[in-house]
Amino acid sequence: MVPDFQTCMLPLLTSLKDGKEHSSKELIAKLIFDFNLTEEEINEQLPSQRQPTINNRIHWANIYLRKAGLIDSVSRGIYRITEEGLRVLNENPTRIDVKFLSKYPDFVEFQKGTSKVISTKNEKNQELEITQTPEEALETIYSQLSSALAHDLLEKVLSQTPNFFENLVVELLVKMGYGGSIEDAGKAIGKSGDEGIDGVIKEDKLGLDVIYVQAKRWQPGNTVGRPELQAFVGALAGQGGKKGVFITTSSFTREAEAYNPQNVKIVRIDGKKLAQLMIDYNIGVSTRAMYEIKRIDLDYFEE
Repeated sequence: MVPDFQTCMLPLLTSLKDGKEHSSKELIAKLIFDFNLTEEEINEQLPSQRQPTINNRIHWANIYLRKAGLIDSVSRGIYRITEEGLRVLNENPTRIDVKFLSKYPDFVEFQKGTSKVISTKNEKNQELEITQTPEEALETIYSQLSSALAHDLLEKVLSQTPNFFENLVVELLVKMGYGGSIEDAGKAIGKSGDEGIDGVIKEDKLGLDVIYVQAKRWQPGNTVGRPELQAFVGALAGQGGKKGVFITTSSFTREAEAYNPQNVKIVRIDGKKLAQLMIDYNIGVSTRAMYEIKRIDLDYFEE
């Protein structure tokens, strides 16, 4: 299990006890070795998939120790222990965490801006243990909001008419770069009706190749099985097609997911993925608020 960022604090400070300057990359490698992390744990990513979890937690442990004055940033990505940091290590603490650092006024001032985000209180009004970095907490909240939105979005789609769903598929594919224009795609989708093919769209704006489409507005639980996919592949073969997109508001069975026909490329889009694509391409949703997370541009300060 990847240690939380508070667990990283003491090992990180100990890695600097020689008083020498160490790079961020060197410290991360040292802690990964000390924690004896597996390859899977090393590669575990934040929800955004933009950074390894262990790197992020060590980064925030570093920030917290610096805010308390136990570590100094010598230059870009280079760190050294302070006199106070050495004094703390000489006391042989068994753990350094937020509670430990709260005796430093500068850290308390810093924490005022983060504690509301990363901590909660239980019924006895006692603060629960903080396990997430501020960045992880934001990503977790975003993930929860996105998941709830996707669920509500799919329910809304299912309550609409078949014609509405057809138009939705057209708009989504066009926004993803397929079908040429809305008008072109609109003429193609829903007009074929050839053995399970709902439409044919251009793969690109020039129409150098075509993609066959099958769309099923099915309720959850009414899953798409392998026979439906086989029928779709058979319809493609009858048209000489090599590429197809099968879209459903429900889901695919395990057999359907494992089905990989030769010489034909089939992309499966289930309800969950459909809802996420609608969010990604702003279909049926609007932006309520935007928050920017900024970091110091270190290049700006270099002479």
